[in-house]
Amino acid sequence: MDKILIIDFGSQFTQLIARRIRELGVFSEIVSHKKINSLKMFNNVIGVILSGGPLNVYNSYKFRFNRKVLFLNIPILGICFGHQIISKELGGRVKKSKFREFGLAEIKKVNNSSLIKNFFNNKNTNNVWMSHADHVSKLPNGFKVVASSKNSKFTIIENNKKKYYGVQFHPEVTHTNKGKILLKNFLFSICKAKKNWLTKHQKLKLIKDVKKQIGDNKVICALSGGVDSSVVAQLLSKAIGKNLTCIFVNTGLLRKNEENQVVSTFKRKLKINLIYVNAEKEFINRLINVSDPEKKRKIIGNLFIEIFERYANKIKNIKFLAQGTLYPDLIESKSVTGSQTSKIKSHHNVGGLPKKMKLKLVEPLKYLFKDEVRKLGLELKLSKEIISRHP
Repeated sequence: MDKILIIDFGSQFTQLIARRIRELGVFSEIVSHKKINSLKMFNNVIGVILSGGPLNVYNSYKFRFNRKVLFLNIPILGICFGHQIISKELGGRVKKSKFREFGLAEIKKVNNSSLIKNFFNNKNTNNVWMSHADHVSKLPNGFKVVASSKNSKFTIIENNKKKYYGVQFHPEVTHTNKGKILLKNFLFSICKAKKNWLTKHQKLKLIKDVKKQIGDNKVICALSGGVDSSVVAQLLSKAIGKNLTCIFVNTGLLRKNEENQVVSTFKRKLKINLIYVNAEKEFINRLINVSDPEKKRKIIGNLFIEIFERYANKIKNIKFLAQGTLYPDLIESKSVTGSQTSKIKSHHNVGGLPKKMKLKLVEPLKYLFKDEVRKLGLELKLSKEIISRHP
């Protein structure tokens, strides 16, 4: 699938960039600047976005960037710090600003560009969100200025021939007026992207992928009644039918009548294999006289695993455990960011079970954001009451 690859330099807005791209109907992925070890990852990439970040382009010991990315003949948009990287790496100059720009700033159009179609008002100005202490002071050869601000001459720049574009502000945040239009121009006018994400065909593709991964094997899923596990259960049911068994543990800590709703929805209406475990007394007894919130959390988590494993072991020939891992969990994990301290979160309180029970993981939602999971749930005919539920 064609995609936009977002190279992350530690910006707090990187996930927001990915979401904006997907909202426009184009698949996007995030990769840390530390993880570009091979250019093979660019095989299906039709555009690259360099994110902002807290670093300085001259502190090379703090960030690594494979500059070969700039010479792949793929359109590149640099945002804030990414804008400065493009300029510095291609022969321009970046220096400390006399006046740091943070917050709303007015910019003025200087030259036309396909990047800014319908972005400026009839006075050729726009309000954008700035957050930078450095600025581009000299353009690389072949670049032109597209827009300027009071304190930053090169607020929007481009080399249209080479398809390099840079903006000193953040188009992904709602504070920037018409920021989504600028991103839309980059996608469809410059990268020639086609809408390929979360269309009606996407649901069918996810079902097909699950079938391919699981085959005729059996799967268990810890069903909590929350959005993620509910969507996972319904998606797997569509893909493998009776080879799915869900285990719903009533901890006694649920919302009023929630256990009845879960059983009614998944067992009676959706006809999913469901094992209902009433463990209210076990949980309440373990929590007697415990007041520390962290101790409570550990007791609940460990007991959940104990009970889940007890019932899961009664099911023969189980090969997979389904989990509701979402894309933000992958982004925050070592597998994406390269961080030595972060790791994938445990879901549905079944953290250690895959290894302990010698099960393989199936994580059909691992490339989706929460809002996308909700949309998928509606496509799968789950009720709005379940889909709109908050933790």
